[in-house]
Amino acid sequence: MELYYSFSALIVLASIFSYLNYRFLKLPSTIGIMVIAIVVSIFLVSFGETVLPRTFGHLHNLMSSIDFTEVLMGAMLNFLLFAGGIHINIDDLKEQFWPVVIFSTAGVVISTFVVGFGVYYLLPLVGLQLPFIYCLLFGALISPTDPVAVLSILKQANVSKALETKVAGESLFNDGMAVVVFTVVLQLAIGNEVDLGVESIGILLLKEAGGGLLLGVILGWVTSRLMREVDDYIISVLVTLSVVMGGYLIARQMHISGPLTMVAAGLFMGNFNVKFKMKSVTQDYLIKFWELIDEILNAVLFLFIGFELLIIKDLSHFMIPGLIAIVVVLFARFISIWGPTKFMSFKTRFSPQTVKVLVWGGIRGGVSIALALSIPKGENSNIVLSITYCVVVFSIIVQGLTIAKVANPKKIAKEEEEQENVALNNID
Repeated sequence: MELYYSFSALIVLASIFSYLNYRFLKLPSTIGIMVIAIVVSIFLVSFGETVLPRTFGHLHNLMSSIDFTEVLMGAMLNFLLFAGGIHINIDDLKEQFWPVVIFSTAGVVISTFVVGFGVYYLLPLVGLQLPFIYCLLFGALISPTDPVAVLSILKQANVSKALETKVAGESLFNDGMAVVVFTVVLQLAIGNEVDLGVESIGILLLKEAGGGLLLGVILGWVTSRLMREVDDYIISVLVTLSVVMGGYLIARQMHISGPLTMVAAGLFMGNFNVKFKMKSVTQDYLIKFWELIDEILNAVLFLFIGFELLIIKDLSHFMIPGLIAIVVVLFARFISIWGPTKFMSFKTRFSPQTVKVLVWGGIRGGVSIALALSIPKGENSNIVLSITYCVVVFSIIVQGLTIAKVANPKKIAKEEEEQENVALNNID
C-alpha cells in the first residue's frame, strides 16, 4: 500500500501542476510541470521548515522513500521507450542508419572523455576537487541524450523528418553504450577490478546492447504474429502491456539491456503491424492508449525531476560548478557531433544548421539523474549528483524551450540544397 499511496500523491500533484501550467504558464506540459515542481521545491527548501513544516516533511519523506533509479530504469523507462519506438517509422530510421549508429556509440565515448577531462581541470578553479575517475563517471552518465526528454520536447519543435529521426534515433539507442561505459567506470571508481581489454568490453557491449535488441525483435515478432490472429483492441492492449512488463523481467534475468529491448520491440510492433489489416477501431485504441501512457508517465517523471531538489544536499553551493559543467557538457556535445559529421561527410552531408540543431537538441533528463543516484553514497557522489541536476535542469528548460527557435526548417533545407549543388559541381 505504501507504493500505492506514493504513486497516488504523485498523480494528484502532476494533475494539479499540469492544470496550473495550462491555465497560467502555458509552457510545454512536461517542462511546465517540472518548473512548478522546482519553484515549489525551492520555496520548501528555503522556508518550508518554518512556514509549512508538515508539507515539507511529507514531500521530503515521499521523495526519500522512492528509489528513483529503480522506478525510472526498472519501470517507467520501459513503457516510455516502447511508446516512443511504436511511433518511429523504420524506413525513416533506415535512411539515417549510419548517423544514428555513430552518434549513439562513438559520440557517447567521445563526449564521456571530453566531459571527464573538462570538469577535472576546470572545477579546481572554483575550489572543488573531484577525482578523475568520478569526473569520467560524470562524463559517462551525462553524455547520453535522454530519450524521454528528447521525444517529449521534439513534439513541440517543427523540425524536418530526417533531422527528427537523427535526434530521436540517437536518444533511443545510446543507452546501451552509455550503460556499458557507466558500468565499467563505476566499477573502477568503487575499487573493483575490471578487465579493460577491447575484447572484454566488446563482449559486454555485445551482450548488453546486442542481446537487448535481439530479445526485443523476438518479442515483437512473436506478439505481432499473435495479434494477427486476434484483431481485438482489448487483447491488443493487454498483449502490448505484457511485452513491456514481461519483456523487462526476461531482460533483467538475462542481464541484458531492458531499454534497448523495449525500443526494438516497439519499433518492430509499430512497423510490422502495419503490414496486415487491423480494424481501425483496434488501431485507434492502441495508439491512443500508448499516447495516454506516454503523457501520464512523462508528467510523473518531470514532476520527479523537479522534486529531486528536495533531497539534494546544499545544491546552492554547487551553482558555479554546475554552470561550469553546463558549458563543458555543451562543448563536449559539439565535439561529439562535429567530429563524427566530418567523418561521415563522404556519405552524408550535414549543414551547419543541422549540426547546431543536433548539438542543441541533445537534451539530458531523468536517465542522467537516475544513474547519478545509483552511485554509492559519499562526498564525491553528492558532487556528481548536484552538477548533474544543474545540467539536466538547464538542458530541459533552456534547451527544451528554445530548440524550436534554433530549428529553422527553411534554413536547414536551403543549406542542404546548397551543399548538394556544391557536391554535384565537384563531381562534374
